[in-house]
Amino acid sequence: MHREGLPIARCTVQRLMHCLGLEGARRGKKVRTTHADPARPCPLDLVNRQFKAQHPDQLWVSDFTYVSTWQGQMFVAFVIDVYARRIVGWRVSSHMRTDFVVDALEQALCARQPGQDAGLIHHSDRGSQYVSIRYTERLAEVGLTPSVGSTGDSYDNALAETINGLYKTELIYKRAPWKTRESLELATLQWVHWFNHERLLEPIGHIPPAEAEANYWRLNAKTVVQAHARTSTK
Repeated sequence: MHREGLPIARCTVQRLMHCLGLEGARRGKKVRTTHADPARPCPLDLVNRQFKAQHPDQLWVSDFTYVSTWQGQMFVAFVIDVYARRIVGWRVSSHMRTDFVVDALEQALCARQPGQDAGLIHHSDRGSQYVSIRYTERLAEVGLTPSVGSTGDSYDNALAETINGLYKTELIYKRAPWKTRESLELATLQWVHWFNHERLLEPIGHIPPAEAEANYWRLNAKTVVQAHARTSTK
């Protein structure tokens, strides 16, 4: 409401919501989806719970969650750019095999096109899909540096866990039960667009992720052009 030029106190909003019988969405309990392979070597944790970035495409975080449908359990993977909390890749699947999370990564790579020398870090938990040979080889092919947190510790991938929680609270729980994978995919597509372009996020100044990124590129346009010019002359 402040963005629309309507100054109003939080307590006033709470009182009006109570009068109308409205209440905020509440988070559900977390269900563990991380199943690590203790015998498989893992990359180091390069993030150390510091989910901050100075610019877009400096740090991505990935995770997936589950959704119950009449067709069985579905799984939804997200890739998030930490700078503005923008969702840059996602995928819905009926299984948890590695190609499911690879597909979400491929969407992010297609959307963002980070350079081989961009210095982009990709952070995840120790789920077997993310530390698999196929996934880590794909990261190496495109020049992304892998970073992995500890097993079953949500704080080591807290930002991705937060996005999962918002997705479940703002979409999944409100519109359950879900009948089909197709209906879930369409709703997820719509929610991701809304989240990126309309959802106001407190950590980035109560603006949507897309607006935060646009502000960055506008303020740093000259620096970016100079950097590209130096790269092209090498």
